[in-house]
Amino acid sequence: MKKTSLAYLLIFSLFLGSIVMVTAQEAEAPMWETIVLTPDNTKLKVLGENMRAHNLKYHNEGAYKATVYSISTGPDIGKIVWMMGPLKYAHLDSRPSEGGHDEDWRDNVMAYVKKMEHGEYWKGDVKLSNTDMLTDDPSLYPIQFIRYWEVNAEHSHNVKAMLELISKTVKAMDGNNAWGVYYNEFRQGSKIGRHIASVGFYKNWAEFDEAPTFKKTFFKVHGEESWDDFVRNMDQVLDNSWDEIWVYDKELSGD
Repeated sequence: MKKTSLAYLLIFSLFLGSIVMVTAQEAEAPMWETIVLTPDNTKLKVLGENMRAHNLKYHNEGAYKATVYSISTGPDIGKIVWMMGPLKYAHLDSRPSEGGHDEDWRDNVMAYVKKMEHGEYWKGDVKLSNTDMLTDDPSLYPIQFIRYWEVNAEHSHNVKAMLELISKTVKAMDGNNAWGVYYNEFRQGSKIGRHIASVGFYKNWAEFDEAPTFKKTFFKVHGEESWDDFVRNMDQVLDNSWDEIWVYDKELSGD
């Protein structure tokens, strides 16, 4: 199966204003906390050793398990994504804080970080996503193709319809197309624009060389006459979009 097609039309979106994201609020919907860290490049060795030790001690299992990725493309290249979960909000009431956790994070991790930004909570859309093949072992799909979308407020009512078209197409493509839709839980506004993220999960970089089949499958599922309308609607729904590649860092994750 040609998975590169996911790299062309992976979608994230936001239901703005009074739009209610029903699927994103399902009881079984998984959620992750993420923060983006800008490391002090003169202290990378120390930061790596300290972050690994911190995650091994305080974030090595369950809802509090930490997974770390390096951003290898896009405007945030060189930064680190620290992710915790999957979890529910109730877990945050008992998150690690005592027993030296906060002091260790402050003195041994943040001391070697120049900047912390984009503290966010992302909730997955179980119905639209195609992630049944994923396990709790991130090393099986160590490369994530992230696409962020900034949604136009006037046309946000069409977001779900666009996502459904894409979801049906991805699920109809040959092979195991691991792909997920994640909603930013808190309002980002138009200037930040990280409204929704879709993620394509890849086993290796070579998969990006494979020829795309998304459009061909779209014709098969929805009909060729639907393509132009789909493209026009996407242009209206989205004010902006951009891509990132995240690569799993086993050492920093403490695995």
